[in-house]
Amino acid sequence: MNFVEYPDRELMMLALADKLAGELADFLRREDRASFCVPGGTTPGPIFDTLSGVDLDWDKVSVFLNDERWVPEDSPRSNTRLLRERLLRGKALRANLVPLYQPAPQPEDVLADLEAQLAPHLPISVLLLGMGADMHTASLFPGADRLAEALASDAPVLLPMRAEAAGEPRITLTAPVLAGAMHIHILITGAEKRAAVERAAGMDPLEAPVAAVLKNATVHWAE
Repeated sequence: MNFVEYPDRELMMLALADKLAGELADFLRREDRASFCVPGGTTPGPIFDTLSGVDLDWDKVSVFLNDERWVPEDSPRSNTRLLRERLLRGKALRANLVPLYQPAPQPEDVLADLEAQLAPHLPISVLLLGMGADMHTASLFPGADRLAEALASDAPVLLPMRAEAAGEPRITLTAPVLAGAMHIHILITGAEKRAAVERAAGMDPLEAPVAAVLKNATVHWAE
């Protein structure tokens, strides 16, 4: 794990946006396409705002979420909604959104179709993750119903996930897919999460799921 500390959050958001854009541009100089996998939630919003105005070959970039809540896109709980409002606008409007949600009662109903759409965009070129104070990342929650399956080396690309801390059902990329990304960045803020990620580095992923992706990750932190 590489740890980068910033003097304040604003500088971190700007610097990390620049880093992510640079990695995507570098990848596109070598390949025809790049994939960019991002978290939901409000924390990465300022990064998305900056990236949406970056001059990049966005039409060659496939964007998809680490995970999604099983709610319609018009729900305030939808991560896809956040992506459209903060990242997929301006210059980044030309990016290709690969969905992690389709209208269906439960994720199991459309899992095979979602996985088939995602598979051509793997391995992930550039991955941005968040982490909760409970050391979850994506929807890999401690105590989740299929966590052991999602952490296994032979895990499928996607799994439905249910956990008490998650609220509604989720769909998530599994640990091998996340850990197989070419560039891995984890964005955290505050003393509590810094202490959590430092503890996680020495823990079993079943207790601290973020540990499954820390080995080759750069953790970006500001108070």
